[in-house]
Amino acid sequence: MPPTPKPQLAIYAALAIAVVLIGARYLRSGAQDAAAPAALPPAATALPDAAAERPVASRLVVDVKGAVRRPGVYRLSADARALDAVRRAGGLTSRADRVGVNLAARVVDGGEVVVPERGAARPAAAGGSAPAADAPLALDLNTATPEELEQLDGVGPATAAKIAAYREQHGGIASIDELDEVSGIGEAKLAAIHAQLDR
Repeated sequence: MPPTPKPQLAIYAALAIAVVLIGARYLRSGAQDAAAPAALPPAATALPDAAAERPVASRLVVDVKGAVRRPGVYRLSADARALDAVRRAGGLTSRADRVGVNLAARVVDGGEVVVPERGAARPAAAGGSAPAADAPLALDLNTATPEELEQLDGVGPATAAKIAAYREQHGGIASIDELDEVSGIGEAKLAAIHAQLDR
């Protein structure tokens, strides 16, 4: 085989060097791409909305005190009123001062519902004035619950149930004097009830 001419050898050598250089550059760029951390999409770096994840309170806790049958701490729905709290506590006792508590008021988490007893000092009303001591008992004989009827002097659970039954049988109570028809209510009790509701 005849020897390769020197010019041709120089061309081969130059081609070999070019291939080596191109291969080295390709390997270097591939290594840099592999080392670079993958970019996170914008959505992946976004933090969740804390307000959206915060649970909405659906229950609250209230302390029911005073002239109720079962004073204590109760868990109620978030839209509860004082009346709901009193009912959970067994209702008003016969000594409860119905005028001294607003049963329509909303209760707040961690708050209190205090039902005073008749004759006890009442807290000052909004504006600084206390309710009149001789204010009549705010009770409707036709809509009051048996527990509320027990606020009447001399009326216990049994008599309150009889009043409610009489009211249902006769389509309501037209006047206080009609309570004389209820078994267990005599002249003395009727006079005391008149004094409470009429004064």
